[in-house]
Parts: sequence; structure tokens; C-alpha cells
Amino acid sequence: MIISFLRERLSWIILYLFIQLLALLIGFLDEAIRFSSIIYFVFLSLIVFVIFLIVRYQRETKFFQELADREYDLDVTSLPDPKTPFQRLIIDSIVIPIEQLKKDASTNQQLLEQEKDDLLSWIHEVKTPMTTMHLIIDRINDQQLKSQLKNEWLRIHLLLDQQLHQKRIPFIENDLYMETIELEPLLFNEINSLRSWCMQKRIGIDVDLSVSTVLSDAKWLSFIIRQLLTNAIKYSEVSSEIMVKSGQKDGQDQLQIIDNGRGIEAKDLPRIFDRGFTSTTKHQDNAATGMGLYLSKIAADILKMDLRVQSEPGEGATFTLTFPDPDEFVKIRGM
Repeated sequence: MIISFLRERLSWIILYLFIQLLALLIGFLDEAIRFSSIIYFVFLSLIVFVIFLIVRYQRETKFFQELADREYDLDVTSLPDPKTPFQRLIIDSIVIPIEQLKKDASTNQQLLEQEKDDLLSWIHEVKTPMTTMHLIIDRINDQQLKSQLKNEWLRIHLLLDQQLHQKRIPFIENDLYMETIELEPLLFNEINSLRSWCMQKRIGIDVDLSVSTVLSDAKWLSFIIRQLLTNAIKYSEVSSEIMVKSGQKDGQDQLQIIDNGRGIEAKDLPRIFDRGFTSTTKHQDNAATGMGLYLSKIAADILKMDLRVQSEPGEGATFTLTFPDPDEFVKIRGM
């Protein structure tokens, strides 16, 4: 800090030295003035100047040191008290933008909340005609037409569900309830909701649960599994099988969803959970939104679960969901 202070006051020091040299030059050239008196004056003024620098250093650097040591956050109460008009200008230049930023953030948060509430309200309103539509479809006798309509209904239903959870994810901490969950009924419920799609593609789903219970949030775990199953069915070949199995590795519970689809290119694996990523293999696939795996990864991270994928082109993909150990579970339950 002292070096910075001396650099900042370098012009003062140069001016002082120039004046002292000028006084010595005048004393040397003017015989009417005793040169020893000039030297004595220069010596005394040097002492005064050094004392002045020390006092100014203590007063000025205290403010800037406190400013440098504070956390880089939006807490204006941690700012040091200004002692001079220039220090006041510095504090105002920090405080005023922060206050405006907080005001804008509060306004944007309110708008975001309003937008979220409006969209959630619309989605819930749409569910009523969707339920009615499903009942109407069940009354159709033409099985081929009925199957096609059910598949299109399911697509709309899944997109609405995805949109609903996308809006809820920023506030997921307010919606968590950690508990012991039975995997079998949860899985069968999700598989049953996708039954018409599986029947259309003649896809079978085998379930092998070595671990029957896990610690998590039922609603968000269902969402993650739904997205992984949807992804597996979407990219599986006709008349293929999907394996869902649970087990333990290194003392942690795991759930795996294995498909026999087209697989994932090595260059795509690091980006598979990125927002909006839809693969480079079939980039013209307009049905993909690139949001399902992205939202699943966010939800898994918040729940302290590890979601990973292993795949080779043409050999399908294995999505592994590793649940947190009991210590992590206690931390999450505190939410």
C-alpha cells in the first residue's frame, strides 16, 4: 500500500524536491544569503514534509485499505466511511449503481415471478381439455387412429410437463421433500405413462431392481426418470429393449437406464447435458428440443445426484444416476 501511495503522490514529491533544489540554487548564487541557512531551511522543511507524508498516508490509505479488503458483494454496509469530499465521490459511485442494480433486480424478479405464475396457470388450465381429449381418444374404435392420436397426445403432454418443470426449477429449493422412495411403483408409473409410445415402436422395458429404495425427492426424481426414459424410447430402434436396473457401487445407490439406440458420438458426449443441444449426428431432427437432459442434469445436481452417460455410436447409451450418500442426504434434507 505504501508503494501505491508514493506513486499516487509522486507529483507532490517531485514538486517538493524541485522547490528545495531551487532554494539551494538561489542560496548558492546569491552571496547576500548564507548558504548554511538555506541548508538548515531545506533540512527542516524535509522533516516537515516527511511528517506530512506519514500523516497523510495513515489517513488516506486507511480508507482505501478497507475498500480493498471488503468482500466484492452488494452489501453497501461494508463500505468504509468517507472522510473527504473525494472519498464521498468514490463511495457514491459505488453505492448509487448498487442501489439501482438492486432495484432493477427486484423489478425483474417480480416480472419473472409473474411470468412464471401466468405460465403455470396456463399449463394447469390446458390440462383440463387434455384430460378430456384423452377420454375422447379412448372411445375411438379405430385402433390405428387411436394409437396415432394417443402418441400425439403424449407428445403434447410431455412438452407441457417439461415446460412446467422448466419454470419450477429456479425455485426447486422451495419444493423439495427428501424421503425414502420405493423405486418399483415410481418406475412402473412412469413406464405406464409411456406405454402407448412403447407399443407403437414395439419397445420392451425390462426392470431389474437390486436396490428397491432410495433417498430423494419423489416428484423431481420422477421427472428425471421420465426424461431419461423418454430419451431412451425416442432414440431406440423399433423392436428393441430398454433395461432399467438399480444396484450399488462404492457404497452408493445407482439407477441405470440402458437403451440399444443409435448411440452418441464421442464429440457430442461433453455437450449432451448442455441447454438446447440436440446432437450433431441428425441435426435436422426438429422433434428434439435439447431441454430434457439439460433440465434433468440441473435437477440431479440440486439433489446432489450424479448423472452421467456412457455411449458408443451404434451401441446405445447408458445413463447412470448415482444417489447421494447419507451425509449428503442430511444436508439436502435441511432444505
